[in-house]
Amino acid sequence: MNVLLKSVKLIDPANKANHLKKRDILIKNGRIERLAARIETGSNIRVIQQKGLCVSRGWFDSGVSFGEPGFEERETIANGLATAARSGFTTIVLNPNTHPKPDSSGAIIFLKKSAEGNAVDLIPLGSLTVKSSGVDLAELYDMHNAGAGGFYDFKSPIENSNLLKIALQYSQNFGGLVYSFPLDRKLAPKGIVHEGASSTRLGLKGIPNLAENLQIKRDLDILEYSGGKLHIPTISSGAAVKHIEEAKKKGLNISCSVAIHNLWFTDEELEAFDSNYKVLPPLRTREDQKMLIKAVKDGVIDFVTTDHTPMDIEEKRLEFDNAGYGSLGLENAFGVLNQLFGTEMAVDLLTKGKERYGVANLPIEVSEEACLSLFDPDVSYQLNKDDLYSTSKNSMYLGEELKGKAIGIIANNQLII
Repeated sequence: MNVLLKSVKLIDPANKANHLKKRDILIKNGRIERLAARIETGSNIRVIQQKGLCVSRGWFDSGVSFGEPGFEERETIANGLATAARSGFTTIVLNPNTHPKPDSSGAIIFLKKSAEGNAVDLIPLGSLTVKSSGVDLAELYDMHNAGAGGFYDFKSPIENSNLLKIALQYSQNFGGLVYSFPLDRKLAPKGIVHEGASSTRLGLKGIPNLAENLQIKRDLDILEYSGGKLHIPTISSGAAVKHIEEAKKKGLNISCSVAIHNLWFTDEELEAFDSNYKVLPPLRTREDQKMLIKAVKDGVIDFVTTDHTPMDIEEKRLEFDNAGYGSLGLENAFGVLNQLFGTEMAVDLLTKGKERYGVANLPIEVSEEACLSLFDPDVSYQLNKDDLYSTSKNSMYLGEELKGKAIGIIANNQLII
């Protein structure tokens, strides 16, 4: 692949010489050959030139679901990775949201092989327990050796405290990353939305902030006792931020993420009983939203995730109580973050978290492998179904006015735009 990017604006704070400057970038055979104010080249080079085009290091998402194997009607790996590429992502971490659950090295190898040859790198997560049942630990070491980026019973809390302790202790031997979903089910046995004024008014059973906060407090106490590496995905409450901040001050090896929909929406959206707004953890209050945004800005929340979860129309076109959880998020991620935080911070958030999973954050420099995200931060648009590349169309962002759009990527010696 030979490509010349003409007069693109670099968003790369680590490269002070070129940050916010317009440059030409010549890429040959997947590597950056030249980087200059002006580059002339022959006719055998594909030239990409577009008004407002910007380039950054490749974007990363720590929490994406597809469907294959088992739920191909939701999304296949091939189309899911194509969606990620067109949404500006060069690496995604794949949630173990499949059937059967990926609880063995063979399952991890299948996922890795299914993604071979794509522009987007796929890092699969393995199930923490056999069949994600929460009873017996799965083959953690074997899955780690097969390429698993961590271990997670998707959206299922670890109810057995001793199991979490053993998982953290055992995984220390090989540097494994253990996930713990922040929910105490006993405090919300039938809850489906945030417990508060909206749930009371709408007659929907609630999940209180307390159910998240107590679980996180327990997890952090176990981590302090056992050691190990712990990740808490998609926190949603302001109080959770305080617990994690205290744990980091103690020096615990803890990271956490927040779903972008918890930064953009609140439980006020539930008034129409639209099942696209049914997610787990649930949308919470405006006060929680403000505290989460502040925690992202302060760096207490380590990275953001789209929590992209395609769902078949038959799983969403049901009464709100019975509908499945999840919304798309890849396609609109940049537009949301660009509006919330501005372009430079949005890019910073989209490139954070790689080190936690052993992924190199490749610089935009001569002789380096080209791993780039292409985007226009100034285009304004209303998200509609034509903007959705996913097979499923269950997006809570439909109709939202956004600013900033991904154009594509250059990665693994491929150009996707």
